[in-house]
Amino acid sequence: MVQKLLHYDVIDRIGVGAASTIYAVVDPKTRKLYAMKHVLRKVDKDIRYIEQMQQEFDVSQHFNHPVLRKSYDLKIIKSMLIRVAEAFLLMELVDGRPLDESMPPGLVDMLDVFIRVAEGLREMHKAGYVHADIKPINIMRNDAGDIKIIDFGQSCKSGTIKERIQGTPDYIAPEQVVRRPVTQHTDIFNLGATIYWALVGKTIPTLYTVGKAGDNSLLSHDLIQTPNQLNPRVPLPLSKLVMECIATSPSKRPNTMDDVITRLELSKHIVLKEQGQAGTNPVAQTG
Repeated sequence: MVQKLLHYDVIDRIGVGAASTIYAVVDPKTRKLYAMKHVLRKVDKDIRYIEQMQQEFDVSQHFNHPVLRKSYDLKIIKSMLIRVAEAFLLMELVDGRPLDESMPPGLVDMLDVFIRVAEGLREMHKAGYVHADIKPINIMRNDAGDIKIIDFGQSCKSGTIKERIQGTPDYIAPEQVVRRPVTQHTDIFNLGATIYWALVGKTIPTLYTVGKAGDNSLLSHDLIQTPNQLNPRVPLPLSKLVMECIATSPSKRPNTMDDVITRLELSKHIVLKEQGQAGTNPVAQTG
């Protein structure tokens, strides 16, 4: 393992991506801890990963919220002052594990997670940006229940039309697949698909995954089993919210993340009331 990146001392390697490695580092002068993402351009196409780092840094400068990971500095190194050779992104060191490894079993705690995620996304939307890749591994949670949204490499201004399909197949919104404008309704779909997974333990079919299976017809959310059908412990209002979030048409989804938060909080109130009456703790099916 490398000993230094720029002037930072490397403590540990904490993650590996398609063309990047993330390290825990310390500033030898201040003793502050950070995460450092490093991309080494080995072939020409690796430039897209450096472009995503640039995007992540640029987007993160437009908001400041405890749920959204901070980026502090970006260094791009050129060989012979012409060709981009490698890049370094200095970020907040996040305490926790991705949600697919740290999902709380109780429905109330689970709803708290998604209320916090929705609050972070609401902050992005207020700044005019969309995350565009919400999924379990981009949501970090620690033992104290603190939440952090990470990875803004696919984030963009609301209304952007991407040059190519970008997103994660099991959570991607239809408009991302057909390359129409990415808006706050896209984040609402991605979040709804993530909540669906958390509640029932499996992902929804998306326009991308159905197309890959050979059926290129328009996928309708009406054909997807509801969370309540698959897990009767899910309150009907929560199940209905999730299904509205993953509606095929963006216009059929909740209007804003404020609407999503209000209805998640209402679902939490319903669960707490039921627990008080029955003395039980509903548990979601996440595996």
